[in-house]
Order: sequence, then structure tokens, then C-alpha cells
Amino acid sequence: MSDNKDEELESGKMPLLEHLIELRKRLMWSILSFLILFGPSWYFSKTIYGFLAEPLAEILTAQSNGHFIYTDLTEAFFTDLRVAFWTAICLSFPVIASQLWMFVAPGLYKKERAAFLPYLFATPVLFIMGGSLARFVIFPLAFKFFASFQDPGGAGNLAVTLEPKVSEYLTLVMRLIFAFGFAFQMPVLLTLLARVGLVTVAGLKKNRRYAIVGIFVAAAVLTPPDIFSQCSLAIPLLALYEISIVSCRIVEKQRLRREAELDAEISGKKPAA
Repeated sequence: MSDNKDEELESGKMPLLEHLIELRKRLMWSILSFLILFGPSWYFSKTIYGFLAEPLAEILTAQSNGHFIYTDLTEAFFTDLRVAFWTAICLSFPVIASQLWMFVAPGLYKKERAAFLPYLFATPVLFIMGGSLARFVIFPLAFKFFASFQDPGGAGNLAVTLEPKVSEYLTLVMRLIFAFGFAFQMPVLLTLLARVGLVTVAGLKKNRRYAIVGIFVAAAVLTPPDIFSQCSLAIPLLALYEISIVSCRIVEKQRLRREAELDAEISGKKPAA
């Protein structure tokens, strides 16, 4: 068994120069995919921005016939550039991830390659789920709350009107999308930690009460101060925490079985003369 593993690793070894050439090849394919997708992303940048701005635009139109503004001459241009950049990054992610995998995979055992493939698939899926929750659930609720502070004025009161800047709005929504997307990576992170023995199922169960408190605190920080918005994030995170426990139990059993096989293999070897 050990000899087969050694042969498997040896077959994947290559000199340093070949590693650098392979790395350059993978980087070139990743950059090329990004550049190819940047053009269409730039062309549809205003449409994409409109999709991101739709929750607030509908609220402003209904309340005050409001609009977005930009106060710097180049602000709108660079906002479209940022939209195109992040869109191209997201669209080219499958190519970038596959190139990264093709660079790393030869240095792994066959079982390790099979074990890590599910994480490679789960990461973008969970990120999309988190980002979609932010866009379709949290944005309408949060923006309706913040837009409610507008005041038409009258009777000695000054009018208060919301006129969001295009660049600041993009920064806000991207920050929220990334925050929710990364928050949904909890099962992947905890499962990887369990795989290397840094997290145990017993520890996750024991600290469940603290995890619940931490999740609700995070939900209170990331969402507007109303119960429905907080629960919209907290409940999925609680479900993901329970899924993490199940996933960690599976990899923990696999890790203990591998360690038992290794111990049996070492104890079965005869000492060298």
C-alpha cells in the first residue's frame, strides 16, 4: 500500500522549472479567460448595474421619484469598469478554478483528489446561494428600511431626500453579496478543518449554543435592524451549521479509518536488520 502511494506521488513529481512553466500556463489560461469575458461584461455593465440597483430603484420611484447621481466626472465610467471587472471574475471563475485544480491535482494522491473535488463544486454553489439571498431577500427589506428616513418636509421641517451615488451603492451591494457569499462557506470551512483534525463533531455539538449566538450577532450586523431580515440570514446559517456537523462526522470517520489503517500498516512492518 505504501509503495503504491510512493509510486503515485513519484509519477506526479516534476522539476522546479517544469512547475514554473506549468504555473505560467495555468495563469495565462486564467487571464485569457478573464480578458475574453471582460468585453461582454463591459458591454452589459449598465444592464448588470440596473439588476443590482433594481431593489432600491423601485423603492425610490414609489416614494419620491428619486434617482442615482454621480458627483465626480469619472465616477460613472469607473463604476461601469468595476461592474465589468467583477462580472468577468465571476464568469471566469470556473476556468480559473479548473486551472488551479489542474496545477495542484498532480501533487495529490488519487484518494485526495477524489476527496477535494466535492469542495471545489460546493464552494461556488454555496457562494451563489448566499449572494442570491442577499440580492432577492435582504436588499429589498434593507433598502426599504433605510429609504424610510426620507422626509418630504413642510411645516418648518427640511426635506430629506435620498440620492444615492452610483459608486457608493455598488460598493455597498458588493460588500453585502461577498459577506453573504463567504458566510455560506461555513460547511466547506468546517469540513476542511475536520478533515485535518482541527475541528471535531463533539466540539461542534458542545459549542452549538455559542455558534447560535454568534450567528444571530452576525445576522444583526449584516442586516437591517428588524427581526425578519435577521432571521432571513440567521436561519439559513443555522441550517448550514447543522449540515456542517453531518459533513464533519463523515470526514471524521474517514480520517479515523485512515489513521487506523496507517497504524496497522506501521505496526505490521518488521524492523530493519
